[in-house]
Amino acid sequence: MTPDKETPDETLADEVIDRLYEVAVDPTRYEALLDRWEAMIGPQRLSANEADEPSATRIGLKQFEGHVQRAEQVLDRVFSEPGHVGSVEAALGQIDRVAAFAADRSLTVIGANMAAASALGITKGAAVSGIALEEGEAELLAAQINRLFGGNAAAAPMVVRARGSRSDRIVVFHLRLIRPDAGTPYVLAITSEMGWPTGFDEVLRRAFDLTRAETEVVRAMAEGQSLADIATDRGRSLDTIRAQLKSIMSKTETRTQAELVRLTLSTMEMTHFSDVAIANVPQNSTGFDTLVPRPFQRITTADGRRLDYLILGDPHGLPIFFFPLDYGLVRWPASAEAEAARRGIRIVVPIRPGYGNSTSLPKGTPYMAQLVDDMIALMDHLGIRRMPFVTMGGDSLIAMALHAAYPERINALIACAGVLPMTRRVQYERMDKWHRFILAGARYTPHLLPFMVKAGFALARRLGKRGFVHAVYGDSKADVATFEIPEVFEAMVCGSEVSLSETHSAHDAFSREVIHHETTDWTAEVAALKGSIPVHFLNGLQDPQVPPGTLAEFREDYPWIDFRVYPDAGQLLFFLKWRDVLGLVTPYLLKP
Repeated sequence: MTPDKETPDETLADEVIDRLYEVAVDPTRYEALLDRWEAMIGPQRLSANEADEPSATRIGLKQFEGHVQRAEQVLDRVFSEPGHVGSVEAALGQIDRVAAFAADRSLTVIGANMAAASALGITKGAAVSGIALEEGEAELLAAQINRLFGGNAAAAPMVVRARGSRSDRIVVFHLRLIRPDAGTPYVLAITSEMGWPTGFDEVLRRAFDLTRAETEVVRAMAEGQSLADIATDRGRSLDTIRAQLKSIMSKTETRTQAELVRLTLSTMEMTHFSDVAIANVPQNSTGFDTLVPRPFQRITTADGRRLDYLILGDPHGLPIFFFPLDYGLVRWPASAEAEAARRGIRIVVPIRPGYGNSTSLPKGTPYMAQLVDDMIALMDHLGIRRMPFVTMGGDSLIAMALHAAYPERINALIACAGVLPMTRRVQYERMDKWHRFILAGARYTPHLLPFMVKAGFALARRLGKRGFVHAVYGDSKADVATFEIPEVFEAMVCGSEVSLSETHSAHDAFSREVIHHETTDWTAEVAALKGSIPVHFLNGLQDPQVPPGTLAEFREDYPWIDFRVYPDAGQLLFFLKWRDVLGLVTPYLLKP
């Protein structure tokens, strides 16, 4: 028995495919996917012809699209059935249709499902070398498991074959190393011994566009039969079976029989999934310490959609619009909201489509144009003719797009950690890896981005918001420190409920917005601001999206913008420098 190997030039692509399915089952493996994806896509992104945009915005990765789509279906279960798969119990609890077990470094079985006990005689506490396989095979399986423990944190999964002792049939083992957040590492072994799930033939046909005959061949291979055995059992020639296999591998975008079996087992791990993440956001934005509860208010748009909004500060004061970043950070620190109220400032915070209970935009709707019209409808509803806009991060684009379409409705822009069009490829390369992964992905491989975003949201749910923020902003000491200020922590955790909660995820709206942001040329919208209204950018030197080199280029390209630079801040600058923001916005306040 030997592990199946691919040629060295295929290794990286195979690792990426494996990571896709790993993340679908266990989102805590997201960073491993991020690292391998960057290793693969980075050189292609760098070799794209910068002068030939937008042709460079779609790097040719067609071979991954089918895998991404199917992994995304598996990932949907994370949203429909929350739970941590890092522990042995949780991992095995999700695998009830095939024999599966877990082994620790001592090569002892530390958990096994019922299928493993009945099919292979595997029980908790037994030695891996005692598994019911043909003589010598169990020892070789134990050696391969031991190899995984001796590898690095991103050790690639391994497919091995052995012959069972109770029959002459080949048993396929899909081995992968799991490193849970809490507890010791273990190897999860998923085997080809199964009770073929009811309806799984149809799942395969629908997912891969297989014929019934092709599906039967896949099932036989997953059950360990050789091509010759399959031909004999089906009364077909070996050449016919080989032709069917060639068609199957083309449709599944796999290159080896081992990869095909691995894909089948990964897909079978979760055959029950839901495409729907149910929005059920509370009717009030309520903190857990010092924030005053605020009710979500709503309007109905001309096309019948629901659009929610919050009013912070003084509900009868002079208005400003606040765009809270695509993370949905709709609340301010309690002392900031109180100071705004003291100053007589009414903060209007729109909950944009797909966030909270605001209805998502229909597919095919021009995203930014409709978003701008929604904001104008909200201003009209509130009787506000003109007011200043405060934005976070890339939301500066929304304010600029609104100004381009309705210049009479905005009288000043204060952009906190403001972003301008990325006009140089090096500006993506400078970003910290998490931001580069999403933003460069939106620009160069937008067709693959929705899975990446959905997986990121699933990771945030698994890690908790504190763990996720520390991961994303880990290289920005300023942002991590800002997040840990108690009232900032409360504001961000409470405010982001419109983006991610136990019952709601805005990953689809996030993806659509980021793709629009990164694939649209909005230099004209920026130019329209010049000489029209005051524009202030407050930027930190520890911003993972706009690091010092990129900020210097922004200042060179747009010398008419008032840039204010803070060495001690990052992308979460607003939460640290809100007093400066209030001081800047006050002169621009207007009566409705």
